[in-house]
Parts: sequence; C-alpha cells; structure tokens
Amino acid sequence: MTPHDLVTRALRMIDAEDAHHLAIRGLALGLGPRGRADAHASLRTTLAGLDLPNPIGLAAGFDKNAEAFDALLHAGFGFVEAGTVTPLPQAGNPRPRLFRLVEDHGVINRMGFNNEGLEAFASQLARRRGGGVVGANVGANKDSADRIEDYVAGMSRVWRDASYITANISSPNTPGLRGLQERGALEELLGRLNLARAALTAALGRRPLFLKVAPDLDEVSVRDIAELARAHRLDALIVSNTTIARPDSLKSAAKSETGGLSGRPLFARSTQMLRAFADALDGALPLIGAGGVESGATALAKIKAGASAVQLYSAMALEGPGLVTRIARELSVLLKAEGFASVSEAIGADRR
Repeated sequence: MTPHDLVTRALRMIDAEDAHHLAIRGLALGLGPRGRADAHASLRTTLAGLDLPNPIGLAAGFDKNAEAFDALLHAGFGFVEAGTVTPLPQAGNPRPRLFRLVEDHGVINRMGFNNEGLEAFASQLARRRGGGVVGANVGANKDSADRIEDYVAGMSRVWRDASYITANISSPNTPGLRGLQERGALEELLGRLNLARAALTAALGRRPLFLKVAPDLDEVSVRDIAELARAHRLDALIVSNTTIARPDSLKSAAKSETGGLSGRPLFARSTQMLRAFADALDGALPLIGAGGVESGATALAKIKAGASAVQLYSAMALEGPGLVTRIARELSVLLKAEGFASVSEAIGADRR
C-alpha cells in the first residue's frame, strides 16, 4: 500500500466535504501521486481537435475553483475539467450536502454550485503554463436574473486560458436549471453562446464548446438536444451528469438523501443514455461518457457504446487520484485483448 493509499483511507474516516477540501489542498501543494498520462501508446487519442495522451478525464465538481489541475494532470489524467464556476461567488446549499454511499460505491451530492466565483477561477486558470488539456465547466448563479447571460459571461471570461468550455445545464441541485435542456430554452442558450463564440474566436482563437446533459431524459428530449447540438455546431456532448433516480438496489444508509446520485449505481443509466445519444447523433459530434467509470472495463464499455473519451469523479473520491493509472493500464490491456490497436478503433464498436 502506497502512502497515497494510506492518505485516501484516512480521508474516508472524516466528513466527506472536509475530506474533499483537504484533498484539494494537498494536491495544490504538490503532494499527489505521479503517473504518466502517456504511458500507453494505444490510449493516445483526439477529442474535438484536442490531443489527449489518454481518454480518461476528471469530471467537473472536484476541482471547483481550478486550484489543483496541474497536480491532477501529473497524476495521469488525460484531461481535467475544472468547475463548475458561476459568475458570482456562492455558498451553495446548506451542509451536510455530500454523502458517501460506501456499500454501493456511489456518492450523493446536493452541493448547489458552491464556488469562489468567476474572477477567482479565471485567475487560477491563468496560471497554466500550456501543458495538458484543462477545460472549464461554467454554470449559472442560483439567483441570477438572466441565467443564459451567466453562461455567456462564464464562457467569455475563461476563453483565453481554457482548452475547452462546457456549459453545465444538467445539475439537479440548482432549482430550475435542468429546464435549460428543454428545446426552446436550449435553442436560446446555444444561439446566444454562438454569437459570443464567434467574436471570441475572431479575437482569441478557437475553443471547443461542450454541453453536459442529464441522464434523466426521455426520447423526445434526446432527439431535441441532438438536433440542436448539430444545428448550433457544438463540439461534443458530455453524457451524463448525476441522476435524481434511486435504484432499488441501493443499500447505504444515506441512499434517500436529496441530490444527484453518481458512481457505480449511475453506470447502467448513464451508459444507456450515452447509447441513445450515439444513435441520435450517428457520429455527427463526439461524446464523452461519464457516470460510473471506475475501471478499465467500465471505461471500455462507455467507449464501445459510443464515447470518444470518458470522465470520472466519484470513483476517485472513494479510491484516491492514483486510481487513474490503474484504469489506464487496464484499458490498454483490454483494448489489446479485444483486438483494438487504439481507442479510436473501439469507439462505438457495440453499435456496428
């Protein structure tokens, strides 16, 4: 057992949110594990024009204020998504709001976009030295009078220093936010983002724009989102955020807490939603699979369902940042065992 494993075990003994803050502090101080993101040649890939040393990314929600992205890249992640950030600082929902479901290998959170605000986030992001792919996940303030303008402001402020930008309209923990996934609201959001994107591209160069969607969508919503993603030239969809559903299989004492469920219990639902978007888009834009990724096998399942890359968070919160090197190693072995020379060959294999 490594020193980092011992630290992870110790952090599990304290309140989940306190453990999160300590983990961020330790990573920011350079105390995290080290792993080569490019250790396996078969994992090198591209995503929306971005070169990735491997397809395993860290999802938004962990590095909310862009404090530890360098350490996370050094741990072996192929890319890191910081945020969610809102224009104004906000405290989020009352504590406790983060719950480990240890028996279920899952997490429930109702954080509510707690963060230090756009200016603090952008200042941290400006420390980048150009190495690695670091995305910025932007959201809206709970009490905003114009939530769409919050997304435009967030995208505009981080454009210079982010590798890509994700509009997060799928958190269940800000009342009404998921309403932006409805066709009329989404059309307005993407239209206004595109107007700002054109000016930003002319001034500062191109950045990919992603959209993060929920796993709790019906067939009509999937079709509408897919159509609008194509029409407004989005560069990728992240499928998916946390779920408000509660599978009957849950055992942990905290299983009935309000909030979004993530981790292993989300894997089946999120992968089903990934397949639905892969069918609806039929290769028109890449997909990033999130929800329940905890091993090489779960990563490969997402890729074969149609994902060009994957993201994880809950598994790392439970097992520590050293997990990414194990997943990469397992994924490399599994690709070879199934006859794939590279990640790109495996994308959508279950749909062919």
